[in-house]
Amino acid sequence: MSILPPQRDRFDLPRDLCYLNAAYMTPFPAAFSRIAEEALAGHLRPWEVTPADFFRASERVRSLAARILDSEADAVALVPAVSYAVATAARNLPLAKGEIILTLAEEFPSNYYGWQRLAAEREAELLLLDGPPERDWTAAVLEAIEHHGARIRLVAIPHVHWSSGVMLDLGAIRAATHEVGAALFLDLTQSLGALPVSMREIDPDFAVAAGYKWLFGPYALGYLHVAARWRDGRPLEENWIARAGSEDFSRLVHYADDYQPGARRFDMGERSNFLLMPFAEAGLGLVLEWGVEAIARSLAVLNTRLVAMLEEAGFVATPADRRSPHLMAVRHPAIPAQTIARHWHDAGIRVSVRGSWIRIAPHLWVDAADEDRLAAAIAALEQVAS
Repeated sequence: MSILPPQRDRFDLPRDLCYLNAAYMTPFPAAFSRIAEEALAGHLRPWEVTPADFFRASERVRSLAARILDSEADAVALVPAVSYAVATAARNLPLAKGEIILTLAEEFPSNYYGWQRLAAEREAELLLLDGPPERDWTAAVLEAIEHHGARIRLVAIPHVHWSSGVMLDLGAIRAATHEVGAALFLDLTQSLGALPVSMREIDPDFAVAAGYKWLFGPYALGYLHVAARWRDGRPLEENWIARAGSEDFSRLVHYADDYQPGARRFDMGERSNFLLMPFAEAGLGLVLEWGVEAIARSLAVLNTRLVAMLEEAGFVATPADRRSPHLMAVRHPAIPAQTIARHWHDAGIRVSVRGSWIRIAPHLWVDAADEDRLAAAIAALEQVAS
């Protein structure tokens, strides 16, 4: 199976910068600068925008996202954020007094606050699985489901833990939720586009990914997969474009009770955003051009080299048997993470600190010179440790 070569020439990255922070935000490829002209066109010349233009780009984006999700276009809603998707699911999923929502500690807050509110409103329990970020989260989730049984009505988890890069076995967890009749909500933000996942195989009730990380998309646009059993549900907002027949602008005043097919009823208002859609389409297209499986293989090889380099210098990494191929975390037994990140920043290396761990998330732009820069920065830490 082929490994993709470094793609640094496609990005406008300074040569003195080693960017290992794709989990924070991915840069647009340099070619995307030309897309800006297309994105501005609708606002520079609104008289050229036709009613059909309100639908064309968003439907292309929906279809591309569905391909990466291994889903179908009718299953995908266009949303502005993970929190919006959580609120949508919370509005539709049943939860009674005394029942349990299960989620993880040290995860991104957007997959917490909405469930916290829902549990409080329904007099239910929000069970937050705690422990070190590098723990075996799959085992922890399965043990909690077995212990609490049918009291668990919803499991809201990521595919890859935000802080540590630990990968969860979604197949095993989905089987366990089926046994107790619990719903499954997935936050795929730190995996979709870099790690293969199939909505057809896992069949979550809802799954969302923000577009600005591993999907090379713009901020304020994400993709929500909605299982067929929930597509007759109630959306957060009642926007005009989600209604049946909205393509005919002359008949918009003839209010329609029916919605557009599939998950489109859950689309955010003004989904046609002429500034965002061209970038979203290009980003999804780039991921499909490279191929998610090829991306995962290539990043796994790269991260294996980086881990070896770091462990040789005394770092402790996310355990190999549960580490995702594209995202990992390391810590040093003698030097605080913030201190390391500060020294690396001065050396032209960008990473994120999450708790006591340094999160490392390279992408295909990393080349041999970047690896050399990291090696030199690691060696320089010996003076800090001493």
